[in-house]
Parts: sequence; C-alpha cells; structure tokens
Amino acid sequence: MAQRQAALLERFAQWVPQTLHELFDSSLARYPQRPYVITDTQTWSYSDLQVRSKRLAAGLIAAGVKPGDHVALLMGNQPEFVVSKIAISRVGAVAVPINFLNRRDEIGYVLRQSDAVVLITMDRFRGLDYLQFLDELTPHWESRGGGDAFVRLKQVVVLPTDGQPLRPGVTHLNDFGIGGPADMPLAHPGPHSNCDIIYTSGTTGSPKGVMLTHDMMLRTAFGSAWGRAFEDGRRVLFSLPMYHVYGYVEGMLPVMFVGGAIVPQLKFDAADTLDGIERHRATDVLLIPTMTLALIDEQKKRRRALPSLHAMISSGGRSPAYIWDDILEHLGHRELTTGYGMTEVTASSTVTRPDDPFERLRSTNGRLRDAGPAGDPSLGGRLVVYRVVDPETGQELPPGQIGELQARGPGVTRGYYNKPEATAAAFTTDGWLHTGDLGRIDADDYLLLVGRLKESYRCGGELVMPTEVEDLLVTHPAVLQAHVVPVPDERMGEVGAVFVVLRDQVAVSDQELLDFCAERVARFKVPRHVLRIQAQDIPATPSGRARKFLLVQIALESLGIGS
Repeated sequence: MAQRQAALLERFAQWVPQTLHELFDSSLARYPQRPYVITDTQTWSYSDLQVRSKRLAAGLIAAGVKPGDHVALLMGNQPEFVVSKIAISRVGAVAVPINFLNRRDEIGYVLRQSDAVVLITMDRFRGLDYLQFLDELTPHWESRGGGDAFVRLKQVVVLPTDGQPLRPGVTHLNDFGIGGPADMPLAHPGPHSNCDIIYTSGTTGSPKGVMLTHDMMLRTAFGSAWGRAFEDGRRVLFSLPMYHVYGYVEGMLPVMFVGGAIVPQLKFDAADTLDGIERHRATDVLLIPTMTLALIDEQKKRRRALPSLHAMISSGGRSPAYIWDDILEHLGHRELTTGYGMTEVTASSTVTRPDDPFERLRSTNGRLRDAGPAGDPSLGGRLVVYRVVDPETGQELPPGQIGELQARGPGVTRGYYNKPEATAAAFTTDGWLHTGDLGRIDADDYLLLVGRLKESYRCGGELVMPTEVEDLLVTHPAVLQAHVVPVPDERMGEVGAVFVVLRDQVAVSDQELLDFCAERVARFKVPRHVLRIQAQDIPATPSGRARKFLLVQIALESLGIGS
C-alpha cells in the first residue's frame, strides 16, 4: 500500500486545482491508447474519448450553451455518459445528471428546477419511454425545445438505446456537433465553479440539487485513489449509476489519476457482475451491501476464482456484521474497505484502509478519510470532518457517544441550487452541515453509523431505532433484507412495520420472524406487522439506501391504515 501511495505522490506531490476535462486531458497525454471505458461490446481509449468529447462540446456551443449554463443528462452507464460529462466540462457548463428511474413528473421537476438549457437523453431504458414523457410534458419539443413548460430549455439531443430508429426531427447524439466550432470558450469559469448539480433522491423528502465544484469532485476522487492506494492502471467494475456520486466519484473519476479504466454495467446482476470481473480482468469492484450479499449467494451456487480481483468496497449504509466473514469465505481475501458519505459531502468521507485490522470492517464505517496532498492541511489532510452533537441540545458530545453527525470542510457543498430556505435549514448557525444521520466517532476518528435521525420513532413512549431490528433480522437464515418503518397505532402511538426480502427457497412464517425478534429485543422494539417484498420493488436512492418515507406510504396502503 505504501509503495502505491508513494507512486501517486510522485505525480501529485502538490495539489493543483483543475477542472474535470483538464484532469482527463492530462491523463490522455500520458496514456493516450489505454482503455478508459470497457463494455461487453466495445472499448473506448482515452484518445477515443477525447475526439468524441470535443465534438460534443462543439455541438453544445453551436446550440448556444455558454459557460455556467446547465446541461441535463438523462443516461445510464453507457460510454456516452462519460463523453457527455467531459464535453460539458470543456464548455464550462454545469452537468445536471438525472436519475434514469425517474418518471415523467420527476424528470419535469428537475428540468424546470435546474434551469437546464439542453437535455441529453436516452430514448428508452428499462421500460421507460423518455420521449413519450417529453411529448406529454412539452409537445413538439423536437422543434420547440422546452416550449412554455421549460422556458430555458433550447434543445433536446437523443441517444437511441433500444435499436429503433429515431423519428423525424429528433437530433441524434452521434450527429450532434459535426461541423461545429473547433475552439472552446476562452472564459471558462475554472475549477472552483460548479461542475455538477446532483439531485438527491431523498430518503426523507423531495429532491434537492446539490452544488458541487470541479475542485471538490477531483479532490474527493483523488482521496479515493489515495485512501484505497490505486495501482497503475486500476480497472474498476460497477453497476452503480454514474449519475450518483458513488459510481461517479469512486469509479469514473479516480481511475484517471492512474491511467485506469472503468467497466460500467447497465444494471446489477450478481452473475453478470462476477462474470464481468473475470471477462474484463477487473481489479476492483464497487458494491452496496445488498449487492455484496447477492454476490455471496451467487458464489455459493457457482464459485468463480476471480484471479484479477484484489480490491473491493462494500459501502452505502450499515452492513450486517456477518457480511465480512462471508466475503472472505466466498469471495476470497481481497483488500476490503467500507465507508460512509452522502451527496452533500461529495462522496465517501470516511473509509477503512486496506491494511486496517479486520475488526474495523465489522465495527465501523471507516475512518475520517485522509486525502493526501488533496486534503486540507488545516483539517489534518482531510476534506470533511465530523462532530457529534446531541440532537435536542445541540451540544457537542465526547468521543464514543451517539448523536447527530454534522460535517464541515472543503468537501461539503455550499448548498442546494435555487433553494435558499433548504440551504439555510441544512446548516447550523456556525456553519456545520446537518447530515440527519446518527452515529458515533471513537478516539481514533473511526465512525460508526447507527441510523437516521428522522427514521427513529416512539412506540408507547419508548424510542425505537429501526436499524437495531433490521440488523437483527438479517441474521435470520431466511432474511436477505429488512427495512423497518413506523406506522400509526391507536394505543401505542406508533409501531413498526418491517418489509422483508427473503432468500430463495427458504420458507418462514411471519410469526416466526416476529418470535425471532421477541426473543432477542425489548417488546416495544418488535415490529407489529411483517410485509413481504421483492428486492426490486423497494424504492431506493442511487446509493442503495431505502427511501423510508416511500416505504411508509406502501405500508399504510398495504395495511389499510388511514384509508
């Protein structure tokens, strides 16, 4: 690990702020023919990406995009996503990546709220017809842009993804930019301008556009390469969407620092993930706990040796304690890491080190991340630091005590786009960001995530932390996932309803699961209701965290409460 960090230090001894496309171009100069994006059907080198991104940038300029304008990007993990991000940076514009699982009105909300001037979109994906959504939102968008619905939207550019020809009048992404201007704008706003506005999916409410600068993105991405000690040419496979900071800042961006490549997959499938690691000789894989559990189950069915894989990160929430032993047993001894973060702090802001004692994986969500030369010297080489405060009094708590995690530092967003009230509410009077997460930090700066502040509820006056019951239930041999939400109860005020995803071919009754809890936790913590659900039906954020407020709605409908 020390040798790999030393190699990074040779090239990046002193941090120099730069834009996304400047980092890409410097990597291109060193590794022009190396692969950067690898898929099952094609491989794009750094040189390929340069040609395509410059052409797309020319198209954006011809369409009237100016530095500081917002360009919405509705795309899966296609290579064109990467091309678009680099091109948008070249123009000095701001990317607005949109969750491709959004429906019509959600897409309309982001287009309107973000003031996007161009939309680059797929035609269809995973059963969603985005062009039909546009037809309903703003008829004749092919010629009129956003019309009266989105007055700033000048043009829509489309990438066909279902093999069908585009209808007349629609601008094809591959034709966009041909014959356009060759020169980039001279007045680029620079590395401290916004690079992205990334909309939170929200575990507790409506989406907000988190503003993140180029320098924030690249410092955090370097922190990933530094903290996990990327070797030359690291090859990272993931299906996590690049519209979210996990796949973007932990995958797409950091490999540039070492001339590496990404192997983005369009959707998660455990067998495809394992087969892809073998086929493309991936050295690293990005996972959330539910994905990791699925890989373990798949390995039990048909074990792969995975000789190229030497690193993996399983992050994005609290993991059941047994997961790490199962990884070692079924996926082998790798450099395992886990972490904690959120869009507002750019990406993972805590992470275990590859050479940490194994117990750190079981008992923490990582140590405050050291970003090496990209870190802030005044914060001990970090980009984000945390304090723990009492949620009721606001008093800072000593190490080891549980309270709300609050963050500050150069990796923390300055706020939400065009939402001054939400921005003001997100910060304390002395400038710390409310994360809404409960946790504790020990004397060695390792953080343990305990749960969400707003997910706790009171049953008969007693405070219930859903994660305690969730962590218990996933130790049952029949349970793959468990998500507890509160529902109203006439006598107790609130009681728990637990959504369970069961393992294949394992039978268990609802009462058996409730008895399992009753034998191990206090009575007031035992859920009243058991609701069975398929994993794909759980509403989730891009990082895999269940959107609890939506699960509450599903529970109320299923139980006939309030109807």
